[in-house]
Amino acid sequence: MSWRIANECAERRFGSAARKQIIMFLADKASDDGSGIWCSKGTIQRHTELSESTVKRTIIDFLREGILIETGRRHCKNGYTVIYRIVLERVAALEPTAEPDIETGVTVNPVQPEPGTGSTVNGVRGSRWTPNHPKTIHKPPTRKREAAAEVEDLESEKILAAYPEDRIRDRRTSLRLIAGAVKAGVKPDDLKQAVKAYAKEIEGYTRSKVCFSDNWFKMRRWEKGLAQIQADREKAREAEAKGRASLAEWIHERHPLCRHITNRQIEDLIASRMVTPEQVRAAVLQA
Repeated sequence: MSWRIANECAERRFGSAARKQIIMFLADKASDDGSGIWCSKGTIQRHTELSESTVKRTIIDFLREGILIETGRRHCKNGYTVIYRIVLERVAALEPTAEPDIETGVTVNPVQPEPGTGSTVNGVRGSRWTPNHPKTIHKPPTRKREAAAEVEDLESEKILAAYPEDRIRDRRTSLRLIAGAVKAGVKPDDLKQAVKAYAKEIEGYTRSKVCFSDNWFKMRRWEKGLAQIQADREKAREAEAKGRASLAEWIHERHPLCRHITNRQIEDLIASRMVTPEQVRAAVLQA
């Protein structure tokens, strides 16, 4: 069961109540990457209480539209069960269920959406928001919190600036998702490097092949870049450890190449207790 896949499907329109009910049932059986769904059409029909023909037709439509793909088969007592995967990119491209944040109002007989602002005769206005309004500021931010917020916003802006400019969409949501990832413990520099790696990876792609920024951060696709960064760092650490071991071996064997070891390297070897000062002096004197 994956709350991530279920939430992603719940926030998209699938065209009908039956289609939405079936995709939500499949999402409930999926892993975090959308894979590993294996349940027969009969199982789907029993749990959703839809007709068998509706279930079969909807599954075929999902496969044709690319929302589902078959990844294998699993043997069962009646033969086999098809294993499906929900394609997150296709789901993310569907129309969202959220209403657009546009307040158009009425032009013929306008309705006032907010409370009155008090009398204007004596020049004194009342409060713009009611005390329980969600936009009411109950506690003013301190200077320290304001400074921290400005730093976070600046970091998020720098990270988003590394994304392909022509595919940045819904800047506000993208910045919010970036700030959330940083608060969850991701280092801003690492996240920025992951974004740059993706930008380099898709160089030369057509715009239709590049993910919009809000979906890219929502699907946490930067995790692939972070994994590569960690792998590169681990490889660099291994190479560094191997190099130190070789230098220590030169000193132990009093190799002629010891004369090329720098003072900084010698200090590191002594600090890591791989050699002693006496061994260093003996090796250098003989070299």
